[in-house]
Amino acid sequence: MNENQIPDKQNSSDEIDLGQLFQLIGNGFNAIFNWFLRVFLYLKRNLLLLIVLVVIGLAIGYGLNQIISEKYKSEVIVKPQLESKNYLYDVVNEIQSNIQAKDTLFFNTIGIDDVDFTGLKIEIGRVAEASNSESDLKYLELLQSFENTDAIADIVREELQNKSSFNHRITFYYNNAAFGKEFAKKVLDYINSNSYFNGLLKIYRNNAQNRIEQDEKLLKQVDEIIVNYTNGLVKKGNNTATDKIILDNQEQVNIADIFEYKTGLIRDIETKKLELEERTVPVSVINLGETQVEHKSFFGKSIVLIPILLVLGFFIFSALIYLNKKAKSLM
Repeated sequence: MNENQIPDKQNSSDEIDLGQLFQLIGNGFNAIFNWFLRVFLYLKRNLLLLIVLVVIGLAIGYGLNQIISEKYKSEVIVKPQLESKNYLYDVVNEIQSNIQAKDTLFFNTIGIDDVDFTGLKIEIGRVAEASNSESDLKYLELLQSFENTDAIADIVREELQNKSSFNHRITFYYNNAAFGKEFAKKVLDYINSNSYFNGLLKIYRNNAQNRIEQDEKLLKQVDEIIVNYTNGLVKKGNNTATDKIILDNQEQVNIADIFEYKTGLIRDIETKKLELEERTVPVSVINLGETQVEHKSFFGKSIVLIPILLVLGFFIFSALIYLNKKAKSLM
């Protein structure tokens, strides 16, 4: 009999525990509902005041946005030479650090006196080129027509040079237009005063000049060979014409190879002349932009910031009043 009564007691205990659990859950939902109800009543009581704060905040934000400060900027497009891109970015960051530190001694050493640091700033970034996927596909289809030809090598070489050599934009910001223009020129002179890169440029230019002179001598010899070959054809007549040239060492050379060699010499001379024109300074200035007027809002575009701050301040003030009342009731 005693053994049969034990399960009944366990079931009764389980029912009591479940009832307490459901009661706790119900009390929790009631507490959450009461909290939402209190928040709703609080917002309802203060709705008019909150609307007034939002309207005032929007009006203040709009008014501050109408306060325009006039600044100036100059944009300079440059192209680093001799893999001097890292140097360019480092020296620009160095100048910006000296601007932030207002290091007049540094600027005096590079020839800039009476520096006006008001609004002065320098930035650098790569010039992004627009990309058209449709035109790129058409370009690739066009390249297929040059497949297995000598022209494809020149095209690929030129494209690789274009992709690996980017232009960069240095932007100068300042409040004094007269000072800013002169400041930009002095900074560019300082960037190109690096002795290491200038030494390398001198060697590159000497090598290019010597290469041009040697190619021109070879080109003159090739022209003489072609002239002699042409005169020989005229004397012998077309019946005995051949596409081979016999040199002094009795070696036969194809006339087509001679013309191809001449074309290579001409192309090499053109490339070296272009290098001499481009590689004059470590960082070539492609475009020295004129002074531009830049209008900036005093407050920026965040017109909703002030209403948010006012509403947030109201909630914090209300919370402090509530805590103060609770503290007084406990005393």
